Amino acid sequence: MSVIDILFRVDDICKKYDKYDVDKQRTLNASSDDAFIRIYSSFEEQVEAAQRRSEIALVETNRAKLVPINAEVRRLKARLMEEIPKLQKLAAKKVKGISREEQETRLDLVLALPERIRAIPDGTTSNLNQTGGWVASGSSGNIKFDKDGNFGDAFFQQTKESNQYRQEYELRKMKQDQGLDIICEGLDTLKNLARDMNEELDRQVPLMDEIDTKVDKTTTDLKSTNVRLKETLYQYRSTQNFCIDIVLICVLLGVASYLYK
Repeated sequence: MSVIDILFRVDDICKKYDKYDVDKQRTLNASSDDAFIRIYSSFEEQVEAAQRRSEIALVETNRAKLVPINAEVRRLKARLMEEIPKLQKLAAKKVKGISREEQETRLDLVLALPERIRAIPDGTTSNLNQTGGWVASGSSGNIKFDKDGNFGDAFFQQTKESNQYRQEYELRKMKQDQGLDIICEGLDTLKNLARDMNEELDRQVPLMDEIDTKVDKTTTDLKSTNVRLKETLYQYRSTQNFCIDIVLICVLLGVASYLYK
């Protein structure tokens, strides 16, 4: 784990335990009735999460890990852009206890969100151009800038090769996103199967316990039956021996009386 990953991990842990900060929770509870503050705070957390993922992608050297991170950042940006109209309606809504200047500040904050979201790098060429990634032409070995800082239209003119490269890049990116979506669907399916299996196992646990109880009871009954059967056989043998002894005594008495006469 690199130092940057450790810093991000520490930041996540600190945010996870912010709920135990008494002062912060008191401030949040005081503004819990304001829907704009609540939703805007959640929106800010999502923007920061997208920025952290983007920063991880910037320092990632493994392309196999870089592609899914950029795809996740693009999905986060798309979801955030879809939520902006809802936030604009809340910012324009009049709230009791909010001054006009504060409401205008809210509108300015919401209007600045689209530019902040677009500025988050997601691995596309548009973000590279925004961050100053200039491409030198092959006809010159040096990069030349105008002295006044302005560039002509010819500098930004696209060539056939650049158009073809961009189309190929967009096609591959689309295929990668589709593949990632399929993988996500497969993972969701596996997750649902695992959940169903766990639920089925939870339902089977009482049955297994009942079966074990019945088996134990049957074993105990068999042991008791065996003991009683053994005692019965012993008593039967004792009775049989007693009868034989009486018969022998009678025979001996008969023989003795016969001899005596």
